[in-house]
Amino acid sequence: MLLMFRLPDFGPPSVLTSALASALCALLLLALTRALWSLRWRLTRDPSSSRPLPEGSMGWPLVGESLHWLLQGSDFHVSRRRRHGNVFKTHLLGKPVIRVTGAENIRKILLGEHSLVCTQWPQSTRIILGPNTLVNSVGEAHKRKRKVLAKVFSRPALESYLPRLQEVVRCEVAKWCSWPDTMDVYAAAKSLTFRVAVRVLLGLHLEEDRVVYLSRIFEQLMDNLFSLPVDAPLCGLRKGIKAREILHSNMEKIIEEKMERQQAQDEHLDAFDYMLSSAKEHGQDLSLQELKETAVELIFAAHSTTASASTSLLLQLLRHPAALRRLKAELVSEGLAGAGGSPDGGPPQAHLSLDKLSRLRYLDCVIKEVLRFLPPVSGGYRTALQTFELDGYQVPKGWSVMYSIRDTHETAAVFHSPQLFDPDRFGPEREENRPSRFSYVPFGGGVRSCVGKELAQVVLKTLAVELVGTCEWTLATEDFPRMQTVPIVHPVNGLHVRFARSDPL
Repeated sequence: MLLMFRLPDFGPPSVLTSALASALCALLLLALTRALWSLRWRLTRDPSSSRPLPEGSMGWPLVGESLHWLLQGSDFHVSRRRRHGNVFKTHLLGKPVIRVTGAENIRKILLGEHSLVCTQWPQSTRIILGPNTLVNSVGEAHKRKRKVLAKVFSRPALESYLPRLQEVVRCEVAKWCSWPDTMDVYAAAKSLTFRVAVRVLLGLHLEEDRVVYLSRIFEQLMDNLFSLPVDAPLCGLRKGIKAREILHSNMEKIIEEKMERQQAQDEHLDAFDYMLSSAKEHGQDLSLQELKETAVELIFAAHSTTASASTSLLLQLLRHPAALRRLKAELVSEGLAGAGGSPDGGPPQAHLSLDKLSRLRYLDCVIKEVLRFLPPVSGGYRTALQTFELDGYQVPKGWSVMYSIRDTHETAAVFHSPQLFDPDRFGPEREENRPSRFSYVPFGGGVRSCVGKELAQVVLKTLAVELVGTCEWTLATEDFPRMQTVPIVHPVNGLHVRFARSDPL
């Protein structure tokens, strides 16, 4: 008898089986696309160089590791530096990037401007700030702009700004002391530095509601300065462009009036007047568009990074009361105990000058240590003009190079116990007072060093004198806040303190 066998009929595939098969296919597709993405960048290696590409990951197609960077902040770079070393590759904000740490490594980058590298901020930053700004200019255009701005931040100019600067700082600190509840120092510092930029640098006399409105618009610009280069509705780039256009439209009439006044009176009342005068001396006729972009850049230069450093200064004085006591003693010994506002918020009892500020040696050490310990800007961007070697690896032509200020400060051999906040390391008796040129770079270096660094330090010192001389402040939370370093250093959920007017020193 012929036996017939029949396989059992399991029926159609179950929903679960189909879902598992679909998920497996999706995972395989993701793995394949990531492998092809990594291969795409390995093929950009310059075959004329015998050096390999740095270690690291290029992340996922198109977005790279941008989301990791934005979410992890400083932990992103720290974790990858520990894993891959001082030079590693990644992909951020639409560009392949070589991340660089260490004095000797960044020395090659900063001194290689115009030969090995050129400045290349992220595309979103370049678009939002505009082509006529100093940060986006290169070659001869950059040299001309720096010449014009050199007069804006010269010692005579800074001396002329100081009375108005002291007035703005005194008024803002008086508000802090009269505030009935706790205050977020970072938000208050941004408000202060925006007013410094508007009042001292641009010389604008605006109603309070107008200042608040423009400050909010500028915050929108800053919040989207480092975004994915996708110009679409609801995307960060589109929001940043909209904020820039609002700022430009508000400043156009003001700038025209300032130009007419300056031509008629030839007065130097603020940084903008100095800039117009300097441009005239160098034979440069600045268009209205250039002036609008420069005005926004002046706010950019004086606002966010100075607010960050101001917050870090107050935070470190909270953490280290012994340093605060020494600052108070120094103000008394230098006859500047009344340099801040009077206890009732009235006119200042003494006027500051650059000479008086220069005598505050311990304050200078504190400011330097704040900028070493928590530099407002964690690094800078360049683009490789040619393939070159760095720390045994090749940096291919066309790749972005991101040098790290913060990591370099943390790893520089010259600084003993760099994890500690120690202003005395910059005292005259310590060898750390004379770090190698590229071990301490809070303002960058080379031809691209921050043109407004002297002004930033004057603002910080003026604020410190006012705070130490007139205020007491205490932490309003149980613990100190965690600090975020992207895009600039700031407390994650704010630095909440209580201010009160103190007795005169």
